[in-house]
Amino acid sequence: MSEIPGDLKFLKSHEWARVEGDGRVTIGISDHAQGLLGDLVYVELPDVGAEAKAGEQIAVVESVKAASDVYSPVSGTVVEVNSSLTDKPETINEDAYGDGWMFVVELSNKEEINDLLDPDAYAEVLESDDH
Repeated sequence: MSEIPGDLKFLKSHEWARVEGDGRVTIGISDHAQGLLGDLVYVELPDVGAEAKAGEQIAVVESVKAASDVYSPVSGTVVEVNSSLTDKPETINEDAYGDGWMFVVELSNKEEINDLLDPDAYAEVLESDDH
């Protein structure tokens, strides 16, 4: 199993959130998710200015196998998107927790971070998925 960075929070649906400390949260999909999907061929990102709602679909990733919705772990306003993924969606396959980030949300409710899974709890989700 791949390494799970300790500074991230997760949804059971395999999205990650990195709290940046300035009221912003960077969001992407986990290394586990990209591994399940296989080679990504297309990423549909939200528009800057779009409203993200915790637990609601906000983006799409497509691989040669399947299309998968991406859910926002937190609510707020999308303030930045990783537009380089449009031309190179495989960046998510190569570096899911780094250059493969998808978008940044300015939080509207900091309390939502407390509802997310810590890395250990996410690892338990992965283990239960494997059985």
